[in-house]
Amino acid sequence: MATPAHCLYCFEVLSANLEHRKPLTLSQVQKSYSEYLSSSPPSDTKQLPALRRLADTSSSSSSSSSSSLSLASSTPATSLSSTPSLPSSDDDTLIPDSPLFVTWNTLHPRHGHVLRGCIGTFEPHPIEEGLSSYALISALQDMRFNPITLKELPTLSVAVTLLTDFEDASDAMDWELGKHGIRISFYYHGKKYGSTYLPDVAVEQGWDKEETITSLMRKAGWMGKKDKWTEVELKVVRYQGRKEKLEYEEYKRWREWVDGKKE
Repeated sequence: MATPAHCLYCFEVLSANLEHRKPLTLSQVQKSYSEYLSSSPPSDTKQLPALRRLADTSSSSSSSSSSSLSLASSTPATSLSSTPSLPSSDDDTLIPDSPLFVTWNTLHPRHGHVLRGCIGTFEPHPIEEGLSSYALISALQDMRFNPITLKELPTLSVAVTLLTDFEDASDAMDWELGKHGIRISFYYHGKKYGSTYLPDVAVEQGWDKEETITSLMRKAGWMGKKDKWTEVELKVVRYQGRKEKLEYEEYKRWREWVDGKKE
């Protein structure tokens, strides 16, 4: 599943790009974050949600064998080979190549967390390569927004979602709210359309299934009448996501700790 270290690495890659410096590698982030967690006093751990989640995971893993993470085959457009169950761990070497999405949000004074960029891939990538690429692509190349700037960093939060368990849905309603993300594709007036929503989008927006489907069709560019959506032949692929998110403040504290060790 996605880990706080994945999120820290996304912040590290973006921050380094904007500051024109070389980022730490994912393995360096993992190692230093583990040391940071071990050295942080209990009061600090309570203040940092990601640290607390990681601490809870570490304590539970010592008393249980393991949890599993598997990738099932997906749509014809992306081929994911099945893998055996893998133990859940903060050691990312145990995570196979994975499709993923990186989402940036900014804290707005009136509207709370607002989307600032979200782009990913349905093709499996090595974790470090995928996170590094899409941390920047989603921050700087999402055509819906201006590129994120250095002065915006303190307002940001990041979410990493690793996509798993791709299945062809039997129809447009063959998926569960809050559990599945969905990817649709269809032809309309001879033109092909397609779009996707991650598993948490529909619940966050308060949509039911029909509202989610019609919104996806609009997102793809469909301009037909809303009550005529059932007349469009949709191909629907459902999938699940293993998500982790992290605020800039958590990244800042970890980064200051890393810089302090160099002194």
